Amino acid sequence: MFAAVGAVSKTKDVSFNVHLEEEHKNKGTNKVGDENYDDVEQIELDEDEEEEPKLELDLGPQFSLKEQLEKDKDDESLRKWKEQLLGNVDVSAVGEKIEPEVKIVSLTIICQGRPDLILPIPFTTDSKKTMFILKEGSQYRLKFSFIVSNNIVSGLKYTNVVWKTGIRVDSTKKMLGTYSPQQEPYTYELEEEITPSGMFARGTYSARTKFVDDDRKCYLDATYRFEIQKNWPTPH
Repeated sequence: MFAAVGAVSKTKDVSFNVHLEEEHKNKGTNKVGDENYDDVEQIELDEDEEEEPKLELDLGPQFSLKEQLEKDKDDESLRKWKEQLLGNVDVSAVGEKIEPEVKIVSLTIICQGRPDLILPIPFTTDSKKTMFILKEGSQYRLKFSFIVSNNIVSGLKYTNVVWKTGIRVDSTKKMLGTYSPQQEPYTYELEEEITPSGMFARGTYSARTKFVDDDRKCYLDATYRFEIQKNWPTPH
């Protein structure tokens, strides 16, 4: 299923913390019941505050994939290393562009015994609309596929931050690795997780999903809402 070129790096995964939300309620810092509270605005503020400072490094001139393959072509060891890195790349199809391009093809939530939840891309433009509903205490796994074109993408990273009534309750960062361009999509599946359960876990959540690379180029930046309920929704 996986077709990654590079190894997966260290990850940071944080589970839902519904108790944090309750602590803020008790301290009176959470605006529970304020229907005018703008979750999307809060997401943007928190994300901006958490952005790591970008180091301005002079990495020298960049080259297209074709130019990289032509460089040092008489060096046998470098040629073999490039072939191992790139695999079966069709050089004639990658073009002359320097910047890599990553197209997120699909985002899917897999729940055992349930139909797969395939999220539309681009996400809905209605920030107040619930995209999907999950049952509390249920096991789920996120799978996504993407296509890399033009050039090698280095350090592709997935991040997802979740809020409930303005309080951040979950933050996930996953380094996916380095990928060479190919026509067939790559598929990546995250570890299985369990949705929180209990009275305080139920309700509406806001989330922001991003895919960025080592150069901080963003290929998807989407906000959406979902719900956790006591039971699965009744099929229509």
